[in-house]
Amino acid sequence: MAALVAAEAAAPPGPAEAAETSETELSRALSRLLPGLEADSKLGRRRALEALQRALEAAWPEAPDADADAAAAAFQGPWARLLLPRLLRCLADPAEGCRALAVHLLDLGLRRAARPRDTLPRLLPALAARLAGPESARGRPPEACEELRLALVQLLSLAVRLGGPALAPHLDDAVRALRCTLLDPFAAVRRESCECSASLARATPDHFHMQSESLIGPLMQSISHQHWKVRVAVTEATGTVIQFGSAKSIDDVLPHFAQRLFDDVPQVRQAVTSVVGGWLLDLRDRYSFFHKLIPLLLSSLEDDIPEIALAATNLWEKVGLQWQRENEDDLKDKLDFATPPPAHHPSPENRPVLGCRELVFRNLSKILPAVCHDITDWVVGTRVKAAQLLVVLLLHAEDHMTQHLDVILRALHLACADDDSTVVSNCARSAELIGAFVSPEVFLKLILSALKKSPSPSSLLVLASVIRGCSREALQPHLKVIATELARPHICQGSENRLYGERVLLCVQTLVSVCREDCRGCSLQLVEVLVTVLAFSAATGLSDKVQETMDTLAAVQGVDGSQDLYREHAGPLLERLATSQQDWTVHSVELLQFNVVLTHAGPALGGVLPQLVPALQSCLQPARDPQMRLRLFSSLSQVLLSAQQTVNSQGQFHHYLDTLTKDILVPSLQWHAGKTAAAIRTAAVSCLWALISSDILSEKQMREVQETLMPDVLTTLEEDSQRTRLISCQIINRFLKTSGGVADPEKFIKVYPELLKRLDDVSHEVRLAATSALVTWLACVPNDEGKAHYQSNIQFLYRELLVYLDDPEAAVQDAVLEVLKAGSILFPELLVRETEAVIEKHRSPAHCQQLLRYLQALPLAQ
Repeated sequence: MAALVAAEAAAPPGPAEAAETSETELSRALSRLLPGLEADSKLGRRRALEALQRALEAAWPEAPDADADAAAAAFQGPWARLLLPRLLRCLADPAEGCRALAVHLLDLGLRRAARPRDTLPRLLPALAARLAGPESARGRPPEACEELRLALVQLLSLAVRLGGPALAPHLDDAVRALRCTLLDPFAAVRRESCECSASLARATPDHFHMQSESLIGPLMQSISHQHWKVRVAVTEATGTVIQFGSAKSIDDVLPHFAQRLFDDVPQVRQAVTSVVGGWLLDLRDRYSFFHKLIPLLLSSLEDDIPEIALAATNLWEKVGLQWQRENEDDLKDKLDFATPPPAHHPSPENRPVLGCRELVFRNLSKILPAVCHDITDWVVGTRVKAAQLLVVLLLHAEDHMTQHLDVILRALHLACADDDSTVVSNCARSAELIGAFVSPEVFLKLILSALKKSPSPSSLLVLASVIRGCSREALQPHLKVIATELARPHICQGSENRLYGERVLLCVQTLVSVCREDCRGCSLQLVEVLVTVLAFSAATGLSDKVQETMDTLAAVQGVDGSQDLYREHAGPLLERLATSQQDWTVHSVELLQFNVVLTHAGPALGGVLPQLVPALQSCLQPARDPQMRLRLFSSLSQVLLSAQQTVNSQGQFHHYLDTLTKDILVPSLQWHAGKTAAAIRTAAVSCLWALISSDILSEKQMREVQETLMPDVLTTLEEDSQRTRLISCQIINRFLKTSGGVADPEKFIKVYPELLKRLDDVSHEVRLAATSALVTWLACVPNDEGKAHYQSNIQFLYRELLVYLDDPEAAVQDAVLEVLKAGSILFPELLVRETEAVIEKHRSPAHCQQLLRYLQALPLAQ
């Protein structure tokens, strides 16, 4: 028996006894050290805390095969009974170093205790007191050190993770602390607080909804923090808080989330996308918030970063498929008899799944008003996002958008006038989707009605975009209606603004590109629109683009070019314009259109002379607007310079020659006072010069023109305009060359005195032109027995010309010498006598001597 007792005494202690022994030893060690925490000196308290740290670290077994559970059980008693209360008091120690050690020891104790939940009733209030005391209401938390506040929040996070559902009774303290730390000036504290809030929500799902709303305010105050990592953390924490809390807070959160979609940092936008997608998938009350959450997720589909757009696309597809499964009974017919994509779908291979389309369609009436409001917001970014979202919505809605078409079109008409090109381009895409999914009969009724009331560049862009999105087959029955509306004066003549002209031209280009050969039936209306745009090209600079469009229209109709279009439509165009010609002024659009036909129709003019010439005759009368007459004379001169390729292309212009000369040119060459009248005479003279230079007049027709206009041309030699005098000399020269001799001696003799006057002209060019005309005049004098009738006039001409042989201008001297040489054949002896009479009076007799030598050689030459 004694041996048995000795054996039992020598046997090692069991686990329970070892744990009890370890707990007893730790209690004794702590009891020896704890009084040091009450020391008056900071150094003493610090040394006591460091000793406690060494004791705790030494008490924990380091061997790999040690029983951790037994060690934790042994640690639990001394920790909860002795160490925890004193460490909590140290959190308020005046010394920062002591507080830091206390926090570290609390963290160490929580991790090693067997039942960390037992510490929550004392730990949570202490943490709340340090993080959210009365001073925190005034922006000064009780704990002044940033690093210590971070450590305290990390300690709170540890308590939440270890405490789990046991935190429910202490939610008030935890939330009170987090409400303050979420607004902490230190960014790291805010991030840690966000993670703690999310952990708290997950740890207490059954009770958290009672406190979740109180965290939303601080979170939303931090969501615009300058550090992007804080913004990401706040966004993710908000997602978890609402997921496990009250969904009523979504209304307070969504405006802030919408603003974060404009964040410059992609990670923030990615976080918003993920959170909203998670809500749409897992939020308990998500059906009530679909119309508020869907726009946020769909906005991310158009994000600039491909990764974010792809993530949003995947989330959205999951949402659609999940909703489709949940509502399979309602969608049975649509699932069993799935309709193929519309024939003109822009991307049928990427068509959204049925669930996504149904979600958008069923919520469109709630989403559209907000989108249409934001698309005209004063902030550019908001307008861009709204325009991008509208495209996505319409792509999902497909033909279901018809019932909302009026609202959509009103928004597009406003947004297409935006200064930002991104907004305009997205609105154009939306309009194309309308054309793809809605019947033309429906959308044309609304668009053309708005266009009639107030034509504008934006409404024209909407029309052009809708046409571009529509199929040729659907548009063909309505092609004539569209072209007729575009050709209405108040639309195609609505403005001289370049943008307006571009949009009108865009409508025509789109019609031609979509409908191709079908445009034959409305070719006249389209040409009329193009002529109108070209009429404004001086202000808009669109002439090249109009010409390209005209060539394209000709190509789809199978004709060679724009000239063939004019040949087909110039007559009807002039007939329509002629109905209002009595009211034309220089500012009339019809005058500009008439001018375009006149200058661009080319050979087609030869076939429309019955309409063209009466219109010119009416508009060029002296009683009409002078500025209009000037413009028309200028255009007519251009046309007559190439008359063989324009008005005389069919050889019929001679029938209208009398009208041009007697009814148009003669009245305009009559002298009237004023600078405007002088300008018109200059224009008329230019027009006459173009006519006689065009080589379309026969000799007989030229003589008739000379007979009619020579007296008026002679009067224009006295005009103030140097250009007029010069052209008049050239016209007289041409008349004399083609007259073939003297028809009426009295009229003929009246010509040379007027030309002699021009030798004193201030213009060097006019003087030379006058000498050239005198050479021609002398050549017309018959060199036979009939020349005696002109001797006195020739003698006077010799005398006057000899004066100019001594002119200061050498070129004039040479030109006059040539005139005298040309005229010497008529009366050479007379010229010799006249020359010898004046040779001594000249400053330089060189030219007189040269003339005499020429005359002396003349009989020999003959």
